Amino acid sequence: MVNRKGHHVNLIVPSDFPAFLDWLPGLENVQIYTQNINLHNQQIEAADLLFCLDFNGLARIHEMGDPIRQAKGIKCMIDHHLDPEGFEDYAFWDPSAAATAQLIYRFLVNEMQDANNISADMATCLYTGIMTDTGSFRFRSTTSEIHRIIATLIDCGAQNWAIHEEIYNSSSESRLKFLGFCLLNRLEVIHEYNTAVIHVTKEDLNQFQVITGDTEGLVNYALSIKGIRLAALIIDRNEQIKLSLRSIGEVPCNEICKLYFNGEVTSMLQAEIRKIA
Repeated sequence: MVNRKGHHVNLIVPSDFPAFLDWLPGLENVQIYTQNINLHNQQIEAADLLFCLDFNGLARIHEMGDPIRQAKGIKCMIDHHLDPEGFEDYAFWDPSAAATAQLIYRFLVNEMQDANNISADMATCLYTGIMTDTGSFRFRSTTSEIHRIIATLIDCGAQNWAIHEEIYNSSSESRLKFLGFCLLNRLEVIHEYNTAVIHVTKEDLNQFQVITGDTEGLVNYALSIKGIRLAALIIDRNEQIKLSLRSIGEVPCNEICKLYFNGEVTSMLQAEIRKIA
């Protein structure tokens, strides 16, 4: 792909993405790393500049991490997660930011001085990234800066009502039935610890033909229960056990994961999901 300024760009993601994003402009240019590993390794090796977006540790991009580490091109990380690994040559990093899309906007406007070149398609993608990372602007991370950026993106052509419709009103029938099943049969509330847990087995995934993105937001249902301060979603995906934590107030999800799981599947976690199931 050659962009508007004449640069040859390859847009590579480490794995497939949720179906509710398949309407975004520019989707036809997205390449999935696992679908042609040899080609994408060549593209990574040949790149003069690599923008690493929304991850600050190479383990987060799985198989794609090692080629990025070995690449000779300049690595620019734009990210808002805690505890960066330090693989990058240049970091545009702010853990107080609500979304990487917010930082990309800052980068374009403040670092590149290129606000006038934000197209309607770019504004749509940035709006979507900020909206989804802030839970439709309801999380504590939603600052006045976020609203000012969103106003500018609307002025640039982002159609806020259409974006919300595409993201939140495009579920399949099987996904809605899956959500209902989980809330009825897989939700456990531990009142004495102000905690709720949803566990999903691989049989559940097969029964409802769950695809990428179908579990998105499921953990937030558990957190929406009155009095709950910590919610966990545990999913058995055959090759790994996925754990997602969300909290309200001062419960430190990042510290829990860092202390007990180190971001990896452990035998203890596998034992826990089997016990719950």
